[in-house]
Amino acid sequence: MIHFLFISIVSGSTSDTITSVSPLKDGGTIVSSRGLFELGFFSPGNSKNRYIGIWYKSIPVKTVVWVVNRETPVTGNSGILKITNSGVLTIMNDKNMIVWSSSSSKATQNPIAQLLDSGNLVVRDKNDNLNLLWQSFDYPGDTMLPGMKISKDLLTGGENNITSWKSDDDPSIGDYTFGCDLRGYLHQIIKKGQVLQYRSEPWNGIDFGGISVLPQNAIYKFDMVFNEKEVFYTYKMFNSSMISRLTMNHSGIAQRWVWSDQVKDWVVYFSIPAADGCDLVCGAYGSCAINSFPKCGCLDKFVPKYQNEWNGANWSKGCVRRKPLDCKTDGFVKLKNIKLPDLQYAVFYKNLTLLHCEKLCLKNCSCMAYANTLKTGGTGCMIWTGDLVDIQQGPSYTSEIYIKMAFSDLGSHKKKRKIIPLIIASIAGVLVSMGLIFVFWRKWRKNSVLKGEEEQVGNDTDQLYTNESQKEDLELPLVGLSEIVKATHNFSFNNKIGEGGYGPVYKGVLQDGKEVAVKRLSKTSNQGLDEFKNEVICISKLQHKNLVRLLGCCIQGDEKLLIYEYMPNKSLDYFIFDESRRKLLDWAERFNIINGIARGLQYLHEDSRLRIVHRDLKASNILLDFDMNPKIYDFGMARSFIGNETQANTMKVVGTYGYMSPEYAVDGVFSIKSDVFSFGVLMLEIVSGKKNRGFFHHDHHHNLLGHAWLLYKEGQLMELVDPSITDSCHLYEVIRSIELALLCVQRNPDDRPSMSSVVVTLSSEGELPQPKQPGFFYTDHVPRDDTSSNTHAPLSTTEMTITLVNGR
Repeated sequence: MIHFLFISIVSGSTSDTITSVSPLKDGGTIVSSRGLFELGFFSPGNSKNRYIGIWYKSIPVKTVVWVVNRETPVTGNSGILKITNSGVLTIMNDKNMIVWSSSSSKATQNPIAQLLDSGNLVVRDKNDNLNLLWQSFDYPGDTMLPGMKISKDLLTGGENNITSWKSDDDPSIGDYTFGCDLRGYLHQIIKKGQVLQYRSEPWNGIDFGGISVLPQNAIYKFDMVFNEKEVFYTYKMFNSSMISRLTMNHSGIAQRWVWSDQVKDWVVYFSIPAADGCDLVCGAYGSCAINSFPKCGCLDKFVPKYQNEWNGANWSKGCVRRKPLDCKTDGFVKLKNIKLPDLQYAVFYKNLTLLHCEKLCLKNCSCMAYANTLKTGGTGCMIWTGDLVDIQQGPSYTSEIYIKMAFSDLGSHKKKRKIIPLIIASIAGVLVSMGLIFVFWRKWRKNSVLKGEEEQVGNDTDQLYTNESQKEDLELPLVGLSEIVKATHNFSFNNKIGEGGYGPVYKGVLQDGKEVAVKRLSKTSNQGLDEFKNEVICISKLQHKNLVRLLGCCIQGDEKLLIYEYMPNKSLDYFIFDESRRKLLDWAERFNIINGIARGLQYLHEDSRLRIVHRDLKASNILLDFDMNPKIYDFGMARSFIGNETQANTMKVVGTYGYMSPEYAVDGVFSIKSDVFSFGVLMLEIVSGKKNRGFFHHDHHHNLLGHAWLLYKEGQLMELVDPSITDSCHLYEVIRSIELALLCVQRNPDDRPSMSSVVVTLSSEGELPQPKQPGFFYTDHVPRDDTSSNTHAPLSTTEMTITLVNGR
C-alpha cells in the first residue's frame, strides 16, 4: 500500500470551487460538497516535488486517485492553481511561470473549477451545471473511479487508458497501460510500452468470458458501451457508500481495491495478471493450466519444438504438430474450456454459423483453427491464420476452439470403444425398467396437476376451427403455455432470434431436448387470429422436406403461439444479400436451393391435398437447415383453392414489394402463377446476389428484372452472375436458370410455366421458349424506398409485409 507525505495542507475553507478571483495556493485545499474528495498540493513518497492531486477525504489512509501535473512538478511550496477569465486551469510556480495548463476551452463569462463528489474536477460556467468546458475524468491517471471511462475514439483513434506511475515517488507516466483493444472482438489488455503483457477473452455482451478481467459481482456493475463515436468501459457501485477503485501499478499489475471499515485499510478484490502467471508464457500451441505443475503443456497431438529447452522450463519456443498438415485431408479436433488464443492473427466474420466457419477454415490453407462465439453471446466466427499463442485451460473458461489436424491424427478422436460387459448391460436393463415405471408415475401426477391448464388450452384452441370435423381432422399437437415459457426462459431477450410483422420469434428447447422456434403474436401486430388460423390450417398436415414443419400451437388467454422446427442456418437473404456471407454459397449450393424451393412450390400447387398459393414468397421466407437445404416458411398469408379453382380476387392485397406479380399488386388477382412470378424474382436474386428492390445501375433506372431483360436481349447474361460464383458455376446451368427465371416473371400469367414444368426444366436439357418482357419492368412502378430489410434470424423476418386495399 502506498502512503504519501502531505506537507502543510491547511483547509482554510470548505469551498469546493476555485474562481478567477480565488486561486488555490499550496497549503490550501478544496473539498467536494459531501466531503468525499479533497484537492490540494502534495509530495508523493520520498519526493520533494509538489503536485496537485485529488484524494479521498473521507477515509484515514490518504490515497491519491488523480494527479493534475504528472509530468511537470512544482519545486518549492509556492505553487498556485488558478483559473483564467477564459476558463483555462493553470499551475504557476514561484516565478509566476506557467508549469501546466488545461486544454483550451470555450470562452465563458463566469468560469469556475469545481471538485465533485465523484472525484471529478470540472470547469464550467458558474450559472450552467450541464455544459462542462473541461473535466479531469477525460484524462485518467493510474486510477479508475466509478463513472470514469476507459475508451477508444472511433473517429480520431484516440484512447483513454489507465497508465501506471513510474514509481511510488514519481507519478509521471510509467511503462504500463490498461485499456481496450478493438482488434476484431473487443477485449481488455495490459501492455508494457507496445508489448502485450495480458489480454482477456473477448467481450461476449455480458462479460469478458472465462476468468473475467472484470467479473460481475454484488459490489459494482460494469458495462461496455458501443456507439458511432466511441467504445468505452465504465462501472458504477451498487452501494454508493462502498468505496472501490481500479488501479494500474508500476509493476504491471492491475488491481481492484475495496475499502474495509473493519480493518481500516484497502483490501485487494482481484489482481490481473493473476498470481498463477499463466499469461503469454507457454509459446505457440502450448497450453497453460492453472494450478498445474509444470504449468505449460503441449496441445494434444503436438510436441515441444525444442525438447531440451522445454524440459528446462523454457516454454517460450512452444510446440509443433506431430504430423504436418497437407491442406487436403485435414480435419479438426475440438478443445473445450479454454481461453481463446491471441487475436493477432485472427480474422473475424460476423454472424457466421459454426458450419460455415469450418468451411472457411478448410478452404484456407493458412487457417490453423476456428471458433464461433455465437453460442456464448458473441457476434460470430473467427479463424486464426497464424500460430496459436496464449492458450489457457480451466473449468472457468467457457470457450471452444477447433484446431486443424492432419487426418492421421484424427483417428483417436473418432474411435470409441463399444464393448459393454454383460453385467453392465444387465444393470442397465434394470435401471431402464425402473426409469420407465418412474416416468409413467410422473406423467400420471403431471396430468392430474395440469388437467385444468390443458382444458383451458383446449377451450381456447376451439377458436381455430369452424366445425368439429375440421378439429378432428387436423390433430395439431397442443402445447401448454407453461412448457413454452420454460422452453424460452420466459420469452427471454437472449432467446429472441428475430421479429416480423406477426411478432417476435424465440428459440426454445422443449422438455425432450428438441430445439424449436416459437412464433409469438404481438399485441401490436396488424395480423391476428385470422392469419394464425390460416397458417395452422394451411400447413398442419403438409409434409414435404422443403417446407418448414409446424410442430404445434398454443392459444391460451391472450397468447397465440406457433411452434416450428428450428432452422440453425437462418434465412436465405441472410447469405445472398451480404457482401461476405454470399461467398460461402457456391453455385452448387445455390442451384440446390433453387431446386429445393421449386420442389416445395410444386408440392403446394399440385401435390398437396389443398392447392395452396403462398402469396409472400421471398428470400427471407426461405429458411436453411443444417445442411443448407431450403424450406419454405410463413404461411400466414397463404390461400388454398378447392376443386378446379385456379385463381381468386381479393380486396386486400398482401405481400412484399419486389416479389408481387403485376396482376396481383394492381388488380388483386392471385393464382399459383403469382407464386411462379415470385419464384422467378427469387431465382434472379440467388444468381446475382442482388435485390430486385433497390437495385441500381448507372446506365438505366430498371430494377433487377429489367436489368436481366436488357442483358438477355444483348446476349450478355453472364454479366448478371454474382462474381463470387463465377469460378464454381456450371455455365449451362447458370444461363438456363436465368432464362427460366425470365419465363417465370413474364407479365401475362398464362405465359408463365407451372412449377412442375420448372422442376423438370431445372433437371433436364433442351431449348427453352423465348421469354417475353417481364412485369414491373421499371422501378418507378412502386415507391423508391425499399420496404424490405434483411433478417438475421431463423424463422423470422424483419421484411415488411405490405397490405393494400384496392377498390376495383
